[in-house]
Amino acid sequence: MIQATQREKSIYGEEVCVQARTQESTLYRLKGLDGGEVLMTSYALFPGIELIYNDVHTHSCGIEKGVNGNLFEINHCAEGRIECRFRKDYLYLGPGDLAISRKDGVGHSSYFPLGKYRGYSLLIDVDRAPQTLSSCLEGVDVRPAEILRRFCSDRCFLRRADAGISRIFAQMYEEPSESRKGYFRIKVLELLLYLDAMELSQERERTKGLSAPQVEIAKNVCRYLTEHMDSHVTLEELASIFHVSGTHLKNCFKGVYGISVYAYIRGQKMQAAAAALRGTDCTVLEVAGQYGYDNGSKFAKAFQEVIGVTPKEYRRRSRAENAASGDRSKHPASEAAKEKKSESEAEGGRRAGELEELLRS
Repeated sequence: MIQATQREKSIYGEEVCVQARTQESTLYRLKGLDGGEVLMTSYALFPGIELIYNDVHTHSCGIEKGVNGNLFEINHCAEGRIECRFRKDYLYLGPGDLAISRKDGVGHSSYFPLGKYRGYSLLIDVDRAPQTLSSCLEGVDVRPAEILRRFCSDRCFLRRADAGISRIFAQMYEEPSESRKGYFRIKVLELLLYLDAMELSQERERTKGLSAPQVEIAKNVCRYLTEHMDSHVTLEELASIFHVSGTHLKNCFKGVYGISVYAYIRGQKMQAAAAALRGTDCTVLEVAGQYGYDNGSKFAKAFQEVIGVTPKEYRRRSRAENAASGDRSKHPASEAAKEKKSESEAEGGRRAGELEELLRS
C-alpha cells in the first residue's frame, strides 16, 4: 500500500488511501460517512498549485484536520450539489456554479445533498506558488496573492453559472486522453486570467446563504422522506410534522437540494426502482407498488421522465449490458485494444481543434 504524506492527510483526511501515484497524477480514495466513497485525482501543475478532479458517491465525508498556511480554493461543480459553509451561512453549489474561498486549519465535513457530485477543485498555496504566473508562461501576469485578496477579503465568492467560466471547464471535463497535465496547465492559466480580469464592483454576487435552522429543517425532511419511501407523503403532512409553514419548508428544502420536495421524492423513488429492476425479478407492477404507485401507467410515466426510458426498456438494457459485460470479461485484451484504437483515432482531430482555438484566442 502507498502511504499518504502528512500534508496529503491534512488536505484529504487522515483516512485517505493513495490508490495510485504516477509522474502525472495521484489517485486518492476516501470512504464516505454513509458507506459511499470519494475518488480524487490530483495534478500538481505548478509549485503550490494543484488541480483535483472530484468524483463523489456519498452524502458526507470528513476531514479531521485542516491545511495550515495561506491557501485558497476554487471549486467548480459539473454535476450534483455541494454544501459550502462560510461563517454562519450555508451556500450550495449546483451545476455550473463556481466558488472561491480561503482554506483554514480547521477540520470539517463535506456534505453532498444529492449523494453524488463531480467537479474540479483548484488549490493554491500562495506562499509556495510563484509570485506572478508570468514565470510559468510569458504574458500571464496574474498574481495568486492578488486573486486571494480580491475574491476572499471579506467572504466566500460565489458565481452562479457563467458562460465564460463554463466554456473553460467544459473543455477540462473533456480533456485529451494523453498529456493531461500539460493541457490542464494551459486551462488553469486561462481560468486565472479570466478571474483576474473580472470586474468585481458590479459582478460580485452577494448570494444570501441559508441559516443553520433552515438547513436543519431541510435535512430532517429529507431524512423523513428516505425513511418513508413506500408512502405517499404530502407537503401539508410534512409542514405539520415539522411545525413550519408549507412555504417555509419548500424554500428551505429547495435551498439545500436545488429541487422541490416533490421532485426530490420522485427522483429518489425512481432511482430506487431502477435498482430494483436491475437487481430483482419482480414485475414492473410489483416494483411500482413498492414505491407507492398502484397505477402502472403513472409509474411508467414518472420513471421515464426521471430515468429517460420506460421501466421495461430499462430492464432490457440492463440485462443486455450485463450479458455483454460477461462476454468482455472472457476476452479483456481484445476489447481493450479495440477501445484504445477507437480513442486514438478520435484524439488527433479533437486536440487539433482545441489547439487551433487556443491560438486564435
